[in-house]
Amino acid sequence: MRFVIVTGMSGAGKSTTLKMLEDMGYFCVDNMPIPLMSKLTELLLLPGGEITKMALGLDIRSGQNIEELEQILNNMDEQGQEYEILFLEANDAALVKRYKETRRNHPLAGGGRVEKGIAEERRKIGFLKKRADYILDTSRLLTRELKSELNKIFIENKEYKNLYITVLSFGFKYGIPSDADLVFDVRFLPNPYYIDELRSQSGNDKEVRDYVMNNENAQIFLDKLTDMVEFLIPNYVVEGKHQLVIGIGCTGGKHRSVTLANELYEALRATGETYGLQKEHRDIEKDAVTKAK
Repeated sequence: MRFVIVTGMSGAGKSTTLKMLEDMGYFCVDNMPIPLMSKLTELLLLPGGEITKMALGLDIRSGQNIEELEQILNNMDEQGQEYEILFLEANDAALVKRYKETRRNHPLAGGGRVEKGIAEERRKIGFLKKRADYILDTSRLLTRELKSELNKIFIENKEYKNLYITVLSFGFKYGIPSDADLVFDVRFLPNPYYIDELRSQSGNDKEVRDYVMNNENAQIFLDKLTDMVEFLIPNYVVEGKHQLVIGIGCTGGKHRSVTLANELYEALRATGETYGLQKEHRDIEKDAVTKAK
């Protein structure tokens, strides 16, 4: 029996995750009252059961006395029952945005501010995050990326490092990304914008990529950046960091930054490490939109 407890912050994607696990062959139960969990675990221990994979969704809505869950988990440890905890995390800005888009009230906010409810929830379920086997930060994850991460853990059974890396290109004239952990400026490289035939293209096009990377300084920068990031990643993992956003910026976020972001993404992917990895080009289309106005 593989028994997975899916928990985390309200609004971080628990319902979506349970649907994906159901598609993977898990028998899923959502929002079971905490006191009934002991009865469920007793049933799971019975030999000859037909259910071999179960996912149980629990969050703050499962009962105001969620602290009781810690004692239940301790009892399961004493009985030798194996279980895994998947904790879904998201930053406050992402959670607030999701609540506003769905026009739902946070379960702990009452009639007050969502931010207050989120802070209280973090305090109440902090013990679950500490006990978690897997922590997925869904702040920037697309649905397909969430499914990919779940496949790594629950289908491919890969060792998971609880770190999701976003390589993000941007344009300085549109502002530095507020959630970037590391920011690198590649405006020292020759700008394809001033080459007529390259101006309308982007760093996703081969011609622009070749123009940027054929510069010796671009290759030196990429090599040094890759070495530094590969050094930092295991240290971030040890320190418990779950989301790493690497921002690479140029003037407009269309040519140089896109090229280097793509190159860094490919270099990190080639390592074969089991952390999550995505790339995003925040401002690649903004130049055309601005000119159209």
